Amino acid sequence: MCDVARGWTGEVVEVILGVIVIARLYAMYQRSRKVLVFLVVIFLAVRIANAVMAAIITVLTSGEEIVLSGTYQCMISYTRDALFLISMTWIRDTVWEVLALCLAVWVAVKHFHELRRYSTSGIIGDCFTVLMRTHVSYFASFLAISCFQIGLFSPTISADLYSLDTQIYFALAQIFQFVHMFVLGPRLILGVREYHAELVANSGTTSAMTSIAFQERVHVSTSSSV
Repeated sequence: MCDVARGWTGEVVEVILGVIVIARLYAMYQRSRKVLVFLVVIFLAVRIANAVMAAIITVLTSGEEIVLSGTYQCMISYTRDALFLISMTWIRDTVWEVLALCLAVWVAVKHFHELRRYSTSGIIGDCFTVLMRTHVSYFASFLAISCFQIGLFSPTISADLYSLDTQIYFALAQIFQFVHMFVLGPRLILGVREYHAELVANSGTTSAMTSIAFQERVHVSTSSSV
């Protein structure tokens, strides 16, 4: 079924994004082995539980293909137990994302405090700013999706899954999920790569200007000696 395939695809993408988040936090905590083990254990526990729940949801979900105006449409039927399990998976994902955000904020505040204490900023401070900006936007999108998904368990929505309001609700949830997985998720990597490229370009320009200034000083000193 198309909805089941989309659900498992989302699980795979979430695993990839989780690995990226763990790698970022591992780097932010200066490759602390304790932090890495803690994150991996929590992440595996969440993902294994969600995989089991996804398998149960697949069993509890039924669907059929119908043809409307010459196009194939998937009609998915969820039981109340399936909706409850979907909500539980998103609650666990939210707990994981909140934990990751708290760890990122904690180490960033700690580093900014140390930089202010020693009156140093520059590359390290700018790097942490980029990391926090991309992480906060990523978390905000995930929080919006979680609110939509957890809201599926509301009696008002689950009472009539085929009403126009409920279908609009489902559509908005899917749009937010698409933006989260395929736009803001990759920004976790692209934001750092863009900062690194800009840093390399600026360092190259600075080196070139220093070289030109040095050559001018040499030329002036040689002329004056003559």
